[in-house]
Amino acid sequence: MSTRYTIKQSGESRSFPKGDAFLAGASKDDADVIIHLGTPLAAAPDKAAVLIELGTESLGTHTGEKEGEEGGNVLGFARYRNGDDAPSQLIELVCQPRTAESAIAAARAVFEAAGFTVVVCSDQAGRIIDRLVRPKYNVALRFLDEGLATAADMDLTCRLGLGYPDGPIERVTRGGLAHHHDVTQALFETYGTATYAPARRAVVAAARRKK
Repeated sequence: MSTRYTIKQSGESRSFPKGDAFLAGASKDDADVIIHLGTPLAAAPDKAAVLIELGTESLGTHTGEKEGEEGGNVLGFARYRNGDDAPSQLIELVCQPRTAESAIAAARAVFEAAGFTVVVCSDQAGRIIDRLVRPKYNVALRFLDEGLATAADMDLTCRLGLGYPDGPIERVTRGGLAHHHDVTQALFETYGTATYAPARRAVVAAARRKK
């Protein structure tokens, strides 16, 4: 299977910042896989796969939805990145109910050939990681407000007791509390689940960013 890809880009990409090797590896010629980074989705039914970079939104925002019958050769993706940290090597690949298996295989081949680890998920806002970790960050921030423990003690407990490489407070703070606010606010508006409601410290950080 071909691993050549063409990139159509407008502005900065969170997945592939300026200078990223994946950008440099794009084909100058027309390839069977097209990747949109900040450019509007354009139908290309003759291509093996068409990919569009996602934020917190669903892929259906770009493709439209058809009562659970949506799909084809278009997939969404996001390279996991903890806020302002450097991007990880994990790609979340988003498919719809009728996404062609051949399109999934083509997209996976492109990313894996570039050294990424690929996980496939259904079209849910926030995908896998943000839906899992953002509520945990909110709980830790609320525990900090309630005086359960200091930030340092909570982080130390998670590192030593759970084997995490870093604790929740240091991780969400390093990534940016304002960024955490933006992600959780978007998820809260989509799902209406209280665990996604931005914690107070994230709300403060977002308000101070606007000054």
